[in-house]
Amino acid sequence: MNILHMKYAVEVAKAGSINKASENLLIAQPNLSRSIKELETDLGISIFDRSAKGMVLTPDGEEFISYATKILSQIDEVEDHYKSGSNIKQRFSVSAPRACYISEAFSLFSKCLSDKPCEISYNETNAFNTIQGVLNEDFKLGIIRYSSSHDAYYKGMLEDKGLNYEMISELNYVIITSKESELAQLENITYKDLTKKIEVVHGDPYIPSLSVGRARKEELPGNVERRILLFERGSQFELLSVNPETYMWVSPVPNQTMERYNLVQLDCSDNKRLYKDVLIYKKNYKLTELDNIFISEVIQSRRRNIG
Repeated sequence: MNILHMKYAVEVAKAGSINKASENLLIAQPNLSRSIKELETDLGISIFDRSAKGMVLTPDGEEFISYATKILSQIDEVEDHYKSGSNIKQRFSVSAPRACYISEAFSLFSKCLSDKPCEISYNETNAFNTIQGVLNEDFKLGIIRYSSSHDAYYKGMLEDKGLNYEMISELNYVIITSKESELAQLENITYKDLTKKIEVVHGDPYIPSLSVGRARKEELPGNVERRILLFERGSQFELLSVNPETYMWVSPVPNQTMERYNLVQLDCSDNKRLYKDVLIYKKNYKLTELDNIFISEVIQSRRRNIG
């Protein structure tokens, strides 16, 4: 299979037409069409459906382009690494839960970067997506969060998938809410006190062994009449700050973040659930200097904010 033809196919998929792709690649349209046909013949599949609307990926084509994109990215990395006379680009990537102590660690980690060329990726998502991201090598490091009641399941799954794992933190959730909230005036908060308030939650809990419905029920328990589901972390603080009727269950939050958004952090006597944050990476992966700096920052942030 010709790597150049693979690059052509990826460009056609991006452009959606032979005409536009040929302009982007600076090659003649007939030559580009012939290259795509040769690639399809070599693979024994149809990568594109050709129509008046342009070049549309077939199901086989979608799968091929996914593989091709990763392969070409790896080729670029090899070229960057070994190109004579050029600076080696530092690379770091991690996928993590939406946790303020981890994002604080990442922010401090960013200050440790040298003046060398670098490419840094930080992704926040659920445990399932993080595991898949590490397995697919989209991210070199992952941090997953799960209830301690699922500890045996997750450890068995990580072993089966060939992933190293190391516990970073064990924690109970706390409640954060506006300083203007009625909850902030209570000496002891119970589940009953939360019933009439608006719970803010991240809307994509996923436990591979459970259905989505059951996972949501397990991760979002309680007799809650009003609930707002968010799928990113940034707006949660604005929402909690502006609306004193809202509250959220979270891992402990750095004090400067609480002050910035006029929030308070409260314990709930009824809450007994314990969570674990676990570092994961492939068993054949050797931690880099940047990886170790980041892990050190996470541990220090955990000590400051969780204990």
